[in-house]
Amino acid sequence: MQAGNELIRLDVKAVMPTSGGAAVFLGDEAKVMVIYIDHHVGMAIEMAMKREPRERPQTHDLINSILAGLGARVDRVVIHHFESGVYYARLFVVAENELHERKILEIDARPSDSFALAIAHDAPVYMVKPVWDGAEDVSPLLKSMDSGKGGGARGARRPED
Repeated sequence: MQAGNELIRLDVKAVMPTSGGAAVFLGDEAKVMVIYIDHHVGMAIEMAMKREPRERPQTHDLINSILAGLGARVDRVVIHHFESGVYYARLFVVAENELHERKILEIDARPSDSFALAIAHDAPVYMVKPVWDGAEDVSPLLKSMDSGKGGGARGARRPED
């Protein structure tokens, strides 16, 4: 990731199933963009947003348990690159335990996996400004789905959440 890139803080606004997986709507007050992901990760993000208990631990739950056991937590996610239709992210994990004062790990990760982990840790999601500026604004689409015209966006967070 290049130093000096301005970061835009994004909220996961909604997760919606698609014919090929799921759509994750991310944005701020001015703009919303979409990233298409695998169906199973979409379900994991949606469950994390709703804080739904799982019958059996899933992969993201396992990772969260390992992080907790190591005294670590997800600090933030940064989507830093877009190329050939693919977004690239870095997952920042902070470990603070009796063995080390503080250690920060920067891990290459798929944005979708990072979202599921960030939501579970109440960690922020950021995007570098050049990538954000290049993303298509789909705010009207999300608004139409929220109003019932497009079937509704499942998992949408309300501002008070």
